[in-house]
Amino acid sequence: MNERLAPTRTPAFEARLRKRYAAERRFKAAGLGAIVFSMIVLAFLLSTMILNGIGGFQRAELVVPIDFTQAGIAGDATTLAGPGAVNSLETQGLPQVVDFFAEQALGARGASGLGDTAWREVADAIVADPAILQQTKTFHLPAGSALAAGLAGRGQPEQQALAQQLAEQGKFDENFDWGFLQRSDATGPQQAGIWGALKGSMLTMLVTLLLAFPIGVMAALYLEEYAKKNRWTDLIEVSINNLAAVPSIIFGLLGLAVFLSIFPNYRSAPLIGGMTLALMTMPVIVISGRNAIKAVPPSIRDGALAVGASPVQVVFHHVLPLALPGILTGTIIGMARALGETAPLLMIGMRAFVASPPDGFTSAATVLPVQIFLWSDEVDQGFVERTSAAIIVLLLFLLVMNGLAIYLRNKFEKKW
Repeated sequence: MNERLAPTRTPAFEARLRKRYAAERRFKAAGLGAIVFSMIVLAFLLSTMILNGIGGFQRAELVVPIDFTQAGIAGDATTLAGPGAVNSLETQGLPQVVDFFAEQALGARGASGLGDTAWREVADAIVADPAILQQTKTFHLPAGSALAAGLAGRGQPEQQALAQQLAEQGKFDENFDWGFLQRSDATGPQQAGIWGALKGSMLTMLVTLLLAFPIGVMAALYLEEYAKKNRWTDLIEVSINNLAAVPSIIFGLLGLAVFLSIFPNYRSAPLIGGMTLALMTMPVIVISGRNAIKAVPPSIRDGALAVGASPVQVVFHHVLPLALPGILTGTIIGMARALGETAPLLMIGMRAFVASPPDGFTSAATVLPVQIFLWSDEVDQGFVERTSAAIIVLLLFLLVMNGLAIYLRNKFEKKW
């Protein structure tokens, strides 16, 4: 009883304790360093895109006043309301009229720097307001790629000198290009816009959501609540997990082999693109749905059955509402992945040059990631800024889509 106990905090124990504390400090420092490094990389990425993208939202424009009373162009609200109005104006010599007044205002060299399709903007303005034909109106028309590059300090020295001369005269400047958000793809960066690809992305994502979400949720409910546990359900579960990890281009090959063989006339349509992306998104929704349903406590089911609810009422009135936030989280992840996909859509032909926005789910279309991919491959330096601007639009679209999904998830979330 009088025997003294040996001290527990021996020098060896203290040394081991100091090593553990040091290891913990190193771990915390490594974690903090990883977060700081990630924030620096993210800030660098965003700042680079924003700085490059600012120029993509601007357009080099030449000031050209046109006196239509001397142009000899005829038309009224009735004749210009038809689908062939622009062709009619072209037949009457509108491109030559624009070139003539541009040469008067800018000189021969300045007029040569006008964009090839600048006259179409004049035609669109006439179609929108035929009263223009009875007055003089000043237009801000897009410059060609060479002259626009000269204003930005790039390109040939003579183009830079001409751009500086016109800018000093107040006839050449960069303005915010609202048309970038309203036009579709074009052969030149000054005329190119993002609306066609943005509308194609919206239609494609809508088809993807309408197919993947209900089918994925129903599959998760069946596998978790009704299916018997046997080798077949185990095989299905393994297959779904494997499908979630399959490279996206495989789904593009599947869409090419199956969907386009059934609907050969809908190549590059949002309907086919949405069906292809739905196949890719569905496994993610099924997996997240099953995990969310598993997380619902068994007491919820037992309590509902105890007060007389049927098995279907238990699932749809109690289990599904409680699992919905987790299901929506998986849906957000799947839809965000689908929005940024390029490879499967390239396989089904959505890389075609589409100069007009799609009219519906079966019209030829492209999507934002494919548009960005095509512009990044262009030689013209002006497309670099347009590419950065398109990336900003894609990120904003993703934020809006995810923000809406998070709002719905929080709105329908129930506590237990």
